Amino acid sequence: MSQLIVKPIGLPEQQDHGESIFPLIYGAEASGSSADIASWVAEHRGVLEDQLALHGAILFRGLGLVDDQDFDGFIRAFDWPNFTYAESLSNAVRRNRTELVFTANEAPPEVSIFLHHEMAQTPIFPSKLFFFCEQAAEIGGATPICRSDILLQRLQQQVPKFVADCAAKGVRYSQTMPAEEDMASGQGRSWPSTLSVENAKSIEGIEGAVSSESREQAEAKLKKLGYTWAWQADNSLFVTTPVLPALRELADGTTVFFNQLIAAFRGWKDARNTRGKSICFGDGSAISLDDMAVAIDIADELTFDIPWQSGDVALVDNFLAMHGRRPFEGQRKVLASLVS
Repeated sequence: MSQLIVKPIGLPEQQDHGESIFPLIYGAEASGSSADIASWVAEHRGVLEDQLALHGAILFRGLGLVDDQDFDGFIRAFDWPNFTYAESLSNAVRRNRTELVFTANEAPPEVSIFLHHEMAQTPIFPSKLFFFCEQAAEIGGATPICRSDILLQRLQQQVPKFVADCAAKGVRYSQTMPAEEDMASGQGRSWPSTLSVENAKSIEGIEGAVSSESREQAEAKLKKLGYTWAWQADNSLFVTTPVLPALRELADGTTVFFNQLIAAFRGWKDARNTRGKSICFGDGSAISLDDMAVAIDIADELTFDIPWQSGDVALVDNFLAMHGRRPFEGQRKVLASLVS
């Protein structure tokens, strides 16, 4: 049995949503050893999973985690199935630290990453997310989180037709992926990496060009996923998803605003993509900017900014809560891991 003493604590900014608070926060009375932490998680894993499904996010503070190895050990104590970055369709550039742990997003510090459900713009997505603050930023760098069930309730009150269209039509996402990593973009992952093209080969003597074999591998993966695509003159790849749900019903009957609409309308802008033009309803019709303005305003009102301290861990239910990243100054090292 663990000797570590961990109890619920509070922050003034926590939100009260009736039966739940957002986020739930645990604090340790004293830092624990790796063995103590693993033992405590093993003892409480079932309770923590139930609490996560109720509250949407849990922040752990003061456990004494220092680096990626400590974080890796914390994750392994939950014994949940890993969702690897390499096999994902995430459009963010990341760097693996361990088998389970990678950097959250390599986009420049001045880039805002707006609220989204992880990989909701793809047919394959994780159920839960771990974040670990290895080093808090000097200024800024909070991780905003927002309850999607509460957001949807408010949307149903204010723009019911928009919600009905989301439910009936679904959405399609379009994006141009570069041939090589674009470190200036929050959506800069290359198509060879995103589509797991093995040994993508450049054509000798032609900068940025890729072989027909690499293209064929990419097209086979896209066809299997139900995407449409078009190759661009610079060897970037324009893709459009099949129709994906904009709402999701959870196991307990709760319906959530599960999509990447806010992120796409606010932040999908780089050298290849234009904000607001990367998404439409599943039937091809346009999504109202006025409706999206309402959704953005409500989400901003409902957002809780995780005030990172070095050593903090956040566990987020990817179906119940959206997340993002605030701009920052100075060094910020936040690591992540995904659960299938």
